[in-house]
Amino acid sequence: MSDVLIADDHPLFRDALQRAVLGALPQARVHCADDVHNLMGLIEQYPDADLLLLDLHMPGARGYSALAHIRGQYPGLPIIVVSGHEEATVARRALAHGAAAYIPKSTDGSAIAEAIRRVLDGDTWQPPQLFGGHAPLQPDEADAAARIAALTPQQFRVLTMIAEGLLNKQIAWDLGVSEATVKAHMTAIMRKLGVNNRTQVALLASQLAVDQGAVPALPADEE
Repeated sequence: MSDVLIADDHPLFRDALQRAVLGALPQARVHCADDVHNLMGLIEQYPDADLLLLDLHMPGARGYSALAHIRGQYPGLPIIVVSGHEEATVARRALAHGAAAYIPKSTDGSAIAEAIRRVLDGDTWQPPQLFGGHAPLQPDEADAAARIAALTPQQFRVLTMIAEGLLNKQIAWDLGVSEATVKAHMTAIMRKLGVNNRTQVALLASQLAVDQGAVPALPADEE
C-alpha cells in the first residue's frame, strides 16, 4: 500500500489532489499537511513515502526553498510540484530543482492522475502547454539550493522563520524551544550557508524565490 503526502494550504485544492491520488492509486494512504512545518513532521513520520505533492506557495515555503531542502534530505522521495503559476520558466526551474513533475492548478483531475502514474513509473511530466525542455539553474540559485539542502529539518524550519522576519523569541515560542536553542541553530545555519548575519540568511533564501526581482522583508539582526 502506497503512502502519498500532500502539502497544500487550500482545503478545496487539497481535497482535489486527494481525489486525483485515489483515482490513480485507489489503495493509497493519503496524508496531508497545510504548511511546511507540518509537512516536515509528516516526512519524518513516513520516511518511506512513495510520493509528495508539494504546493509551491504555502506557509513556511519561500519559492523553491522547500523543494530544494526536501530533495537534499530525502533524495529518494519523488516530488510533484503544484502551483498557480502557468509560466513555462517557473515549471522549468521546478524541474531543475529536482521535481519529477509540474502541475498548474488549472490542470484537470484526469491529467493530475496521469502525472501521478507517470512519476510513480519513474518518468517526468509537465502539461503540454508548458513544454519547452529543461533549463539549468543560474549558478547563484544552484549554490543557494545546495546550501539550503544541507540544513537539518529543524534548521530549515528556523531558516524559513528568519526569512519571514521573526525574532529569536518568536521562533522559540513557535517551536517550543529555548532562545538559546534558537541561537545555536542560528550559528549552525550561518556556518552551513556561509553567511555572517540574519540579513544575509534572508538574502540567500531569496535566491530561491519565484520572483527573484522582489526585495525580501529583511529581518532585524539580533545578538
